[in-house]
Amino acid sequence: MIDLEVPKKFRPLVGQARMLAEEVFRPISRRYDLAEHDYPAELDLVSAAIDGLSDSGAGQGAGASASTRADAELPAVGSGRKEKGERSNRNGANLSSALSIMETCRGDVGLTLSIPRQGLGNAAIAAVANDEQKARYGKRWAAMAITEPDTGSDSGAIRTTAIKDGDEYVLNGEKIFVTAGERAELVVVWATLDRSLGKQAIKSFVVERSNPGLKLVRLEHKLGIRSSDTAAFSLQDCRVPAEDLLGDPEIRIEGGFGGAMQTFDNTRPLVAAMACGLARACLDETTRLLAEAGVTADPDRPAAVQTAAAARLLQMEADYQSAYLLTLRAAWMADNGKPNSMEASMAKAKAGRSCVDIALACVELCGASGYAETHLLEKWARDSKILDIFEGTQQIQLLVVARRLLGYSSQQLR
Repeated sequence: MIDLEVPKKFRPLVGQARMLAEEVFRPISRRYDLAEHDYPAELDLVSAAIDGLSDSGAGQGAGASASTRADAELPAVGSGRKEKGERSNRNGANLSSALSIMETCRGDVGLTLSIPRQGLGNAAIAAVANDEQKARYGKRWAAMAITEPDTGSDSGAIRTTAIKDGDEYVLNGEKIFVTAGERAELVVVWATLDRSLGKQAIKSFVVERSNPGLKLVRLEHKLGIRSSDTAAFSLQDCRVPAEDLLGDPEIRIEGGFGGAMQTFDNTRPLVAAMACGLARACLDETTRLLAEAGVTADPDRPAAVQTAAAARLLQMEADYQSAYLLTLRAAWMADNGKPNSMEASMAKAKAGRSCVDIALACVELCGASGYAETHLLEKWARDSKILDIFEGTQQIQLLVVARRLLGYSSQQLR
């Protein structure tokens, strides 16, 4: 059963991530928001520190590990006796990644997304790669390319093609909104082996950023997370070794899309964690600013007998807590080999929407201080919107949840 306390073994990691947010990210946050597309050189030191922690076994980075649902047995936490057939409780890399990301995103979401070798593509590789691929790509920075000009929320409608040619696949198509696409060493590209078969033929391929067939078209100018680059690519006869296809190379009519979609079971809790971290930052700063103005919220008193601002703070705190707990649950389920597609979507939907609502409400509550660049609240409000969009929009998450609850397929409920 999930423990609602932060596991003891993760507390040093959480403390280090919190220090990183407060001592490194926040002081440079405004600079790289204004200097869009400039690479934050300070992150090289951060990356070296993360590598040191990982090599020593003292911590995990921002990328999640694979969902362990196929494991026959998991190491127990504690020494409680297991009943026959009962699975052990494990707090692993998915949970530690979520907890650390919450802390770093209290500093800056864009900078968190820019930490080398901690990209969303790394979680995608961890979700579906075989052991040999994980060993080959484990130390490299991977972006993830799914969205296309004519394909946004419906990942099954991808038009980028992958045609087998001997020991290689030839990829052709376009990809947009690739987070960290310019800076990453690898790009995980989703493509179809056969358009006529629909989503069952969708596979993901690891493409070297230096591949001559992968051409950078432009970098996007954005509302938020401006310190993180967002790229558009054109794939023109991009030749990829067959061994760089992630997962099963066979087209399976029944459940063939599941391998690629398992990526989201890992990455959606991470995005939910980002949203929780940003929401926490907004709440903490707003609480501080309101306290300076003589307004404090008392959780032990009814909201109706407190000021409107205090009552709003209490409501937002409740929204945050529900998103936080859903996020921990989704990450914990991945660590313990439990199917978590519905829970991952629940966490992403709740955290993404709550983050936007909380950020905008905090700007409003703080008045001029919330709107001016003298504080980071206005920046956090701009950053918040992407967390309700990427890795599946709010509407897509609710659709996934509805299908799971009702037992409908994607064909039955669109």
